[in-house]
Amino acid sequence: MIKAVQFGEGNFLRTFVDLYFDTLNHEGGEYSVSIVKPITFGSLEKFKKQNNKYHVVLRGVKDGEAVREVYKVDVLDKVISPFEQYDEYLALARDKELKIIVSNTTEAGIAYNANDKFDGFENITFPAKLTKFLYERYNCGLDGVYMMPVELIDNNADELYKCVDKYIGLWNLPEDFKKWNDEKNFYCNTLVDRIVSGYPKTAEDVAETEKLIGEKDALMSIGEPFGLWAVEKKGEIDKYIKEGVHNIEVVLTDNIGYYKKRKVRVLNGSHTNIVPAGLWHDAVTVYDCMTDKKLSAFLERTLEKEIVPFVSSDISATKAFADSIKGRFLNPYLNHLLISISLNSISKWRARNLPSFKDYYEKYGKIPENLTVGFSYLMAIYSRIKEKDGKYYAALPTREVEIKDDKPYLEYFAGGGSVEDFMKDEKVWGENLDAYEGFVRAVKENIEKLGKGEELI
Repeated sequence: MIKAVQFGEGNFLRTFVDLYFDTLNHEGGEYSVSIVKPITFGSLEKFKKQNNKYHVVLRGVKDGEAVREVYKVDVLDKVISPFEQYDEYLALARDKELKIIVSNTTEAGIAYNANDKFDGFENITFPAKLTKFLYERYNCGLDGVYMMPVELIDNNADELYKCVDKYIGLWNLPEDFKKWNDEKNFYCNTLVDRIVSGYPKTAEDVAETEKLIGEKDALMSIGEPFGLWAVEKKGEIDKYIKEGVHNIEVVLTDNIGYYKKRKVRVLNGSHTNIVPAGLWHDAVTVYDCMTDKKLSAFLERTLEKEIVPFVSSDISATKAFADSIKGRFLNPYLNHLLISISLNSISKWRARNLPSFKDYYEKYGKIPENLTVGFSYLMAIYSRIKEKDGKYYAALPTREVEIKDDKPYLEYFAGGGSVEDFMKDEKVWGENLDAYEGFVRAVKENIEKLGKGEELI
């Protein structure tokens, strides 16, 4: 048996990673996954009621025909909350058959906090929780594991290693443990690619999907047929992660950087840039954006002029990938909500769009028009944030939407903080965005135009 521990119970991991391992089982493998809830928010009651089983429905268009593929996933062994089941959490670390650790804690999840205490748990970061998990395994004299984070940051596993290493030093853990972590654990950078919309969004879609799968399922998740998992090849990972197409295509590679850069900038970057514009102009889903002439043209211009030319020297290959992305965005069956993609928009813009913005600026000596416009829509929305009963909302021209992001950002704008000062905050962006000549001024002018009812696209 090859066992994996997964930090995160969300739709993406269940529709991508868990379906992959489940597929390997159907092909004769022996895999099981134990899910660990990484934060206190949310309940695992649905998993308990369904005995950790659920369905994935992949919907798309192939050769002009609608494709709907149904999978019943039963690869999950345990689904635990370490906040109430700490002993079970540590028991996972003591399992000799554990070989793989996967995580998806959002772009902001892989972080180090010097105030985290070794005897704490609930309020410490994911890497801190992982350090305690690994320390338990080390103390049992067990071998290391393969760390495969899927968070969409550059060199995600390298960054995770750096955090764990810092906690080892912060908490004065034994030098032998540091050596064990360095030599026995393999931190493999990864890139994942599948659009997942999750649970059906309307009562009609819920009823239709339940009819398709043949039963009620509070955990069912919808995704697209396309799937790619590029994993950095280290150690003997090919013993545990199988290459080829196993529902998703898996590639073990020494050049993870190319796959990462291409996907984050082209797919995620174009997503992040179009979402605030789409929200402002009454779109509900990505499909709505792609079928709106102005929004789709805006996405086309952004990709062609400001993203594709800066991914690699092989522009034709990147353009081909971008063309495939546009086809995937036009999948009418995904119902991929813009408001869902807008989660943690600030960290997403920094990770997905700022690198393309910088590359364009360095080449041409001026700010990129379309990325600036996308950012302007984002700041226009955030500048309208108000707090109501502990939640945060932004009043758009024709509707009000709930905004979910890091609380300090929400509190800043709800408290009347200025866009200009926010753009200058190096803690937010890693640099002062006012260093890009004309950027702050352009954003302020664009926000004023939007406030007057003018359009930017």
